Amino acid sequence: MNLIKVIIAGPRGRMGSEAVKLVTNTANFALVAVIDYKYDGMMLSDVEGFQSISNVPIYSKIEKCLQNVEADVLIDLTTPEVGMHHARTALAYNVRPVVGTTGFSKEDLMELQQNCTEKDLGCIIAPNFAIGAVLMMKFSQLAAKYFADVEILEMHHDQKLDAPSGTAVKTAEMIAEVRETKKQGHLNEKETIKGARGADFDGMHIHSVRLPGLIAHQQVLFGSDGQTLTIRHDSYHRGSFMSGVKVAVETVMKQNTFVYGLENILD
Repeated sequence: MNLIKVIIAGPRGRMGSEAVKLVTNTANFALVAVIDYKYDGMMLSDVEGFQSISNVPIYSKIEKCLQNVEADVLIDLTTPEVGMHHARTALAYNVRPVVGTTGFSKEDLMELQQNCTEKDLGCIIAPNFAIGAVLMMKFSQLAAKYFADVEILEMHHDQKLDAPSGTAVKTAEMIAEVRETKKQGHLNEKETIKGARGADFDGMHIHSVRLPGLIAHQQVLFGSDGQTLTIRHDSYHRGSFMSGVKVAVETVMKQNTFVYGLENILD
């Protein structure tokens, strides 16, 4: 079993700290460095909560990190702007990115795809790493072949930066692949308060809820004459995302292409 050397960007975040646990507790993974804007030049063991993790240096700049540390995979769990820079730079240094940050533009994704082609390296961008969420998206795509009327309700913690979520957008994109375009609701429908019907995606509506106490939740509601169908996924703890991160790290090592969405690497 070959050892996979991993760098984590954003180790102190809620997702990043779970990723640190995953990498340090997986036999064929080795955490070789982390990227954190605050503790440049220190060791991860110097940071509260990570005292048991030895020999892992902290860098504030990814360029310096990749110039000094030999790595196979970068796990990025930061923000869209930082994540894009990290992914672009990792590929330039022949390191495979696994990115859980959402909010990338279509132009960003196209650029990364081109970079992967030029470097002959794998890269995985996943709006959601929870296996259950990926199945929710796949089941929704299947249902959309039979239910043309659909609305998406996504609910997240109130510190989430992007709305709608990457998962909701990815779900809508997958549904749109099989659903005949349809403008839903009454032809003369009028919002008496702007935004009441949510975002419009190919005639579907996406609604975003942000509240403290939530983690990551989504339900896809289908309707037709006399019946409704609801497909829902709930993440109650960020550890729920780590099984997908593990699969992505192992899979990206075998790939030389760009992948957007965990559903594309699951059997």
